[in-house]
Amino acid sequence: MKIEYKKTPLWIVTDIDGTLMDHQYDFSPALSTIKWLQELGIPIIPCTSKTAAEVRALRLELGITDPFIVENGGAIYGDELSSNEEWELVLGKSYKYLRSKLELISLELGYKLIPLNDLSYQEINELTGLEGRGIELALDRKWSVPFLNPKDSDRERITEIASSLCTSIYKGNRMSHLLGEGSHKGKAVIELKKFLNQPNIKVVALGDSQNDLPLLEVADIAIVIPSRNGPNKFLKKGIDKGEFLLAPAPHSEGWALAIRDLLIKSI
Repeated sequence: MKIEYKKTPLWIVTDIDGTLMDHQYDFSPALSTIKWLQELGIPIIPCTSKTAAEVRALRLELGITDPFIVENGGAIYGDELSSNEEWELVLGKSYKYLRSKLELISLELGYKLIPLNDLSYQEINELTGLEGRGIELALDRKWSVPFLNPKDSDRERITEIASSLCTSIYKGNRMSHLLGEGSHKGKAVIELKKFLNQPNIKVVALGDSQNDLPLLEVADIAIVIPSRNGPNKFLKKGIDKGEFLLAPAPHSEGWALAIRDLLIKSI
């Protein structure tokens, strides 16, 4: 399939939760910068653990129309410019397949790892702050299985078991995520560049948690967005080595300031 997409000097590829918005889902400090990027013609490409259904709703709210990477790199979606029909690029394994693997991991581990989709709406609300329709969109999983974080002492063992079953686990802020082997945000960016025939596009990536590490590692410029308590401990090594920039403020405020500072210096 040949997809037409606008030629631009760079892409902004961004995580959503904890990065473009805070953990109460507020992105208002970033709105003026989003509008500014649109005026410059610079794409804003979400790269998130959220579902396609969640990102479609968010894109409408933000008024962005660029491609989007969902479920930690399990798939990519976008609109064909000539027909406005949505295309799909599947990179991972199906939810059903991954769910069966999570059960095998649980058996090997000796206790049940609890998927997000097995929680009640009240439990999901307490865990995520989502309500009603937001919960429905979050449960529309196709390419990953989020589950409650196991004990830190078991994480290495779980990772080894998952690897033996040709799957991978990535830890986010609220949950861990089971994906097909080799599926992650970084690979998705590489595949999107190939798919849109823009292999040399400059990528500015922004993320805040451990599951963003593959995304930050493939970027030309990587920006870590801190929480109010500072940057994620799994990303500090890259910051200390000078491989990642650190935004000057948390969440969407830091997102906006970091992007404006970067682009103003380069314009």
